Amino acid sequence: MPSEFVIFTDLDGTLLDYESYSFEAASSGLEFISSKNIPIVICTSKTRAEIELYRKLLNNNEPFISENGGGIFIPSAYFSHNFNYDRQVDSYKVIELGTPHKRLIEVLNSIKKDASLKVKGFSEMTIEELSEVSGLSREIAELAIMREYDEPFIIYGDENDKERKKNEITRRGFKHTEGGIFHHIMGDNDKGKAVKILTNLFKQKFSNLKTIAIGDSLNDLPMLEAVDIPILVQKPDGQYDSRIKLDNLVFAEGIGPEGWNNAILNLFEKIL
Repeated sequence: MPSEFVIFTDLDGTLLDYESYSFEAASSGLEFISSKNIPIVICTSKTRAEIELYRKLLNNNEPFISENGGGIFIPSAYFSHNFNYDRQVDSYKVIELGTPHKRLIEVLNSIKKDASLKVKGFSEMTIEELSEVSGLSREIAELAIMREYDEPFIIYGDENDKERKKNEITRRGFKHTEGGIFHHIMGDNDKGKAVKILTNLFKQKFSNLKTIAIGDSLNDLPMLEAVDIPILVQKPDGQYDSRIKLDNLVFAEGIGPEGWNNAILNLFEKIL
């Protein structure tokens, strides 16, 4: 029996260029995937509002995972079988794994005060500041602050300060991870937990499922660990994130969307 495939992909620095946020370099791979009707599930630290914008640009109607696994958003009629979910929002059935954003801000502020660390979260930044720090356009920066399950932040300090911040977050029972630019505080969620839940739902739709994931940074590690074929693209400096170590890891040739494109075309040339 031939395999059915589902692709889980990060956005920033992976499918999207690190600076321009364009996916143009991945066009041929995206067209190939579309021609084979293979679902592409966006799994990112971005907000639901940001993901919805990119889903329109990509003509993507699949489920998606927001804010480092905080929420799984499934179009209401996507699966024919019944499954448990936490709430209905607009046209989605939502499985919530994350901690409410308001609570995360409270914890981050507490750490900043008690540990005397200089930290600035998304919630403290103006649209102009966020746009300047991240390189996002004003339009997308406005979508980026609409957070539900994750608070990105910047630490102003040395490696010791960063380590103290991580320890304080962990000590309070929360999780810390790092993306391309920002650190993140979140609850008991990560991309891997969300991918596993969604994979189990897909397995009820596809009898012989193979899962693929593509990422570039440490916050993608749980997602890469949760799939059959994990793929890592190069960072802007041409290096791979050395903190990601898996025995079956595929190293894509190319930075961001170029690597994404090469990996997809090379992979399916071998297996289809």
